Amino acid sequence: MEKNNTSLKFNHIYFSYQDDAQTLKDVSFEVEKGEYVCLIGHNGSGKSTIARLMIGLLSPKKGDIEIFGEKLSEDNVVSLRKKVGIVFQNPDNQFIGATVRDDIAFGLENECVEEERMEVLVDEYAKKVGMYEFLDKEPSSLSGGQKQRVAIAGTLVRNPSILILDEATSMLDPKGKREIIDLIHKTKQENPDLTIISITHDIEEAYSASKVIVISSGEIIASGQPKDVFTSQEKLEELELDLPFFLKLKKELSNRGIEINDVSSIEELKRQLC
Repeated sequence: MEKNNTSLKFNHIYFSYQDDAQTLKDVSFEVEKGEYVCLIGHNGSGKSTIARLMIGLLSPKKGDIEIFGEKLSEDNVVSLRKKVGIVFQNPDNQFIGATVRDDIAFGLENECVEEERMEVLVDEYAKKVGMYEFLDKEPSSLSGGQKQRVAIAGTLVRNPSILILDEATSMLDPKGKREIIDLIHKTKQENPDLTIISITHDIEEAYSASKVIVISSGEIIASGQPKDVFTSQEKLEELELDLPFFLKLKKELSNRGIEINDVSSIEELKRQLC
């Protein structure tokens, strides 16, 4: 039973793959039910380690992790993992079946969902992600963006309370990235209570989240609303991160004497300029 409105909580987490090198150092944060949170940082900052800790693939050396108020442990990792779905950066690593239909159904089969109900759910979620007409195709025949759509459908069909995206767009071309980010936003609109945690280095995606957590060298150095976190270009450059495109454009316009009021998207910037 879900005990409170905090979906996920990291309490002073320490983790290392080797005894002489800390991968994560005193990492603490909370994610509320229904939030869309982006965890950003440069390569090697510890982002993917956090994702694996979230689903119990790794165990912290120190500290504890709570999912809906319940501490994650060896005794409950299987039951708590049912509340969490994860999509990795390479969808090929998640494909099991010979067809798209088989892949979307895989998690339901493991949970012993009756066949008639399973067919309805597979069709429903294939339609949600725009892959219904591909149900009988082999996964190997799909584009990168299509494969990620199938991976997301196979995760969402299990009705998780938390969806984790671990660099889910990093292997896609710009068109594929845009398609998946649009799909994530559509999914969130349809499921307001779904908690989404996206581990990414895509600054444009991070700016559209409800909260951003910035990690560097295994430590959290900033957390808050995107408009607050992305105030210092110099700080972001130190962390090998970048400003969202429209903030760069706004700054350049300001340098040329064109002042723009507070905006939160490229669409708002366009409206003010027109």
